Amino acid sequence: MKKKLYILLPLLAFFSFSCNDFLDEMPDNRAELNSYAKIKKLLGSAYSTHGYLMVTEMSSDNGDDHADNTNTSQFYDQVFYWQNVTAGNNESPGQIWSGCYGAIACANQALAAIEELGNPPEMQPLRGEALVCRAYAHFVLANVFCQHYSPQHADTDMGIPYMEKPETELEPKYERPSLASNYEKIAADLEAGLPLIDDKTYDVPKYHFNKNAANAFASRFYLYYQQWDKVIDYSTAALGSSPQLLLRDYVYLNSLPKNLNDVGKKYSGHEAKDNFLLLTGYSVLGMVYGAYSTAGRYAHGRMISQKETIEATGPWGSYSYDTYYLPPYVLVSANLDRVAFPRSPVYFEFTDPVAGTGYYRGVYAAFTAEEALLNRAEAYIMKEDYTNATADIQLWANNTIKTGANLVTEAGIETWADQFDYYTPDRPTPKKRINPDFEITAGKQENFIQCLLFIRRVETIHMGLRWFDMKRYGMEVTRRVLNNAGTLLLETRTTLNKRHNRYAIQIPLDVVSAGITPNP
Repeated sequence: MKKKLYILLPLLAFFSFSCNDFLDEMPDNRAELNSYAKIKKLLGSAYSTHGYLMVTEMSSDNGDDHADNTNTSQFYDQVFYWQNVTAGNNESPGQIWSGCYGAIACANQALAAIEELGNPPEMQPLRGEALVCRAYAHFVLANVFCQHYSPQHADTDMGIPYMEKPETELEPKYERPSLASNYEKIAADLEAGLPLIDDKTYDVPKYHFNKNAANAFASRFYLYYQQWDKVIDYSTAALGSSPQLLLRDYVYLNSLPKNLNDVGKKYSGHEAKDNFLLLTGYSVLGMVYGAYSTAGRYAHGRMISQKETIEATGPWGSYSYDTYYLPPYVLVSANLDRVAFPRSPVYFEFTDPVAGTGYYRGVYAAFTAEEALLNRAEAYIMKEDYTNATADIQLWANNTIKTGANLVTEAGIETWADQFDYYTPDRPTPKKRINPDFEITAGKQENFIQCLLFIRRVETIHMGLRWFDMKRYGMEVTRRVLNNAGTLLLETRTTLNKRHNRYAIQIPLDVVSAGITPNP
């Protein structure tokens, strides 16, 4: 029997969404998913075009409130101060939710069609991609809208509805299962799908879950799942026997004309060997974290950069312009205080060239060789294998740090961590108090974790992953308010601590109205 494509979108009663134009056809004109080519085309829509990066990066401790700057909007105000987001935006929690569930709907329809066709051998790579896409979209939802996974709490923490088949009911009712159940199902989909991935299936592999990307996803998933041996195995599968050959060519990037957006295009390009998976979407990330005034009030400015992140003293020594092979861009003017690395460029897609209207879009590297390498280093630290952890950290430093990389040794890492007091809002340092649900011993292990978290913060700046690191390690963060000179005012606002309710971003209010239980 030929499989008809007719999707009732789960959980999206109040959201607009489109997989592809052909998904919006009336039933009498339904596309028939009866061939390899049609299912392959559908899977191009199993990747959300509404990323989490803006919400999680702005929610993290990678920014301050530059109170004299008026470049903001209600959306940015609400996200930065961890409020329920009511303002419309293409990168809002509502769009993250609908985008992920739309991607899941496409993956489920592809899986159902493959099953209807008898699960033929030639369809197995498509089945693998669909399973991994479904796992990834649920993983994003669980980590944005739920508390972080921990064995102590996951059985009672609310997860998100896990969709494993196409929806056929009108206005179905959904419960929120436990976060533990979510992680079990993500693991099952990932483990089933990953072995089926075949890079020869793809015309441009880096825009799909190719083998390296799927292994890098598994590396991150099991890091968050606290299964250290699997982190090492999957990271190694992604990186191969010579990880240094996959790391980013910063010398080339630094040779380009010094235009942040243009360098960002090369940074996120499919030619970059370290970019395992590239995703596109509606986004102004490249403006908010680029050479523009957009949302300049909540910037990664000089104070935070010099004391905590890019320009802070690292295990390689104090910062100078020659510290990195690709130096940061320091963007300072009357209404902007921003220090940035090129990460995601911004493009403009015209819907009406005559009227000049359209949408801003972005491209970003969802998984990279550098992240897989640092995931593995963290797993080694958790296993107290400091020799291998240091070796991976050194690989990262040798590729990223131009001067002082030779100082990143086992002893140098400990010396670096020991020199700092713990961060306070008025005396910031790169060393924050951590309080994870897994055991970290004081002394050497904590020193290594502090170094690793600092390097991860530099490597993933502007990419939204710091928020998840904060959740994983139970960090406390207080919003600081600065004046135009970049100095701390007496005023500070709002603090998050370990497992604070606001660490689980509220599910969209329209979804709550449709009957889904909200977060506390």
